[in-house]
Amino acid sequence: MSVLVCNARVLTLAKGSRPRRALNDQTADSSSDLSNAGGLGDLSIMPRGDVLIEGSIITAVAPQISTFKPADTTIDAAGRVLMPSFVDAHTHACWAGDRTDEWQRLLRGEPYLDILKSGGGIMSTVRSVRAASERELTQLLVERLGVMLRHGTTTVEVKSGYGLSTEHELKMLRAIRAAASSWAGTVVATALLGHAIDKDVPGFVEQTISETLPAVSREFPGITIDAYCEKTAWSLRDTVRLFEAARAAGHPVRVHADQFNSLGMVGEAVRLGALSVDHLEASSVEDLDLLAESGTFGVILPVCGLHTDGRYAKAREFIDGGGLLAVASNCNPGSAPSVSMPLAIALATRFCGLYASEAIAATTVNPATLLGLNDRGTIAPGQRADLVLLRHHDERMLVYELGGNPVDVTICGGNVVG
Repeated sequence: MSVLVCNARVLTLAKGSRPRRALNDQTADSSSDLSNAGGLGDLSIMPRGDVLIEGSIITAVAPQISTFKPADTTIDAAGRVLMPSFVDAHTHACWAGDRTDEWQRLLRGEPYLDILKSGGGIMSTVRSVRAASERELTQLLVERLGVMLRHGTTTVEVKSGYGLSTEHELKMLRAIRAAASSWAGTVVATALLGHAIDKDVPGFVEQTISETLPAVSREFPGITIDAYCEKTAWSLRDTVRLFEAARAAGHPVRVHADQFNSLGMVGEAVRLGALSVDHLEASSVEDLDLLAESGTFGVILPVCGLHTDGRYAKAREFIDGGGLLAVASNCNPGSAPSVSMPLAIALATRFCGLYASEAIAATTVNPATLLGLNDRGTIAPGQRADLVLLRHHDERMLVYELGGNPVDVTICGGNVVG
């Protein structure tokens, strides 16, 4: 099968190394390709271009493509924006139950950490996940993945973390694997073993490290291990213990840190060579500088700020310091109930200091690189054909518009799926 998209405004993002950082001469956002070549804000725009897809791979990108025989499918973009599809590198999209009752408590002004202390929050979802079967979790995740696809996300990271026991963490990871096998896009599973503390289990941290981690290692060797380092969750000391054991067993690590309190995890994450530090709302300038100078990504989650407490990561300082940035939805039933990467992009520009071009790079090429998927995130020959055609003729409308779905067509692995 072949697909030809013609007459498009193509955001190729094809210049520069992977991943992208802002360069010293980064200029203000522009709708034209005038930003620093190869930097975070360089979208490498082809104002009028054609893209040929054969099978699942992009085979040609040019101002005009002539084929010996007509493509099986031809899409006339009529000047609309064609760009890499979204890569959502931080989600908790596998869950059961809902937390709308807790939302009412938040609306009445009760702090999120107080809800956690009272047995709500993560533990509420833990109880629902434990009661659900693997099949039920799989079906719920498949439904959410379908919505994500319609909003232009074709690659998504999905964490476990609502099991908090060996049995139920493995159940979640198996459900994620099963859902991935039936979805058109790509799912990258992460074992969030350090999500919360089950106070009903004596020695819970020790059990997680000595029992759950080895069991996950046997069934899912090399999977990334994650933890939530925060007051009422995993302490700095215990998070480091988990990560040191995980790395010794051959697992990369990622960490949720500095959402509400800065506990020193950023420095430890850099020391341990973590793939990413996610959240960063409470990070100090010194920690952001340290992270920016490292090879560890900073992943910001602005939907969480919108829904929870109005606090956002200081991404402008991080970017200007040369940091590796990704923007993600943080899709979850409590603090970020949204599958929409366009919404995350719009919030990142309004509250985190990103330019439109930087937000686009931080939701395509950079998160793809973070997930180890260098075959996507740009539009170039040899790349996987994961693309979206927007309704808009100007990519800045992607961040300007609030609400709705800006995606007209999604192409996933060379197939037109929406």
